[in-house]
Amino acid sequence: QVHVVESGGGLVQAGGSLRLSCAASGSYFTINVMGWYRQAPGKQREFVARINSLGNTMYAGSVEGRFTISRDNAKNTEYLQMNSLKPEDTAVYYCNAEIDTRGGRYVYWGQGTQVTVSS
Repeated sequence: QVHVVESGGGLVQAGGSLRLSCAASGSYFTINVMGWYRQAPGKQREFVARINSLGNTMYAGSVEGRFTISRDNAKNTEYLQMNSLKPEDTAVYYCNAEIDTRGGRYVYWGQGTQVTVSS
């Protein structure tokens, strides 16, 4: 069993900051790519950022320069530091992780954490 759990969401004013965390636990061999997605009300889930096991990162254009993704491989945890938040960043944020297990390679999703940015 593998579990991926987010934490750190909340309510913040525009221009503020939040830091999200995502921890993987359970029985597995390797965590490859870890990423963040978000889904605003009435919209499709969209890509936010990703980071591979070497630390190489990729961002959506809408967050580049404001958000920073990082990971601590020793803690099996990834982070999303969100600065200069805007009301349009309001969404449920989901983390995912591509993980090699005894049964194969799978992508696991967290349950989501709400981020609300007030104007």
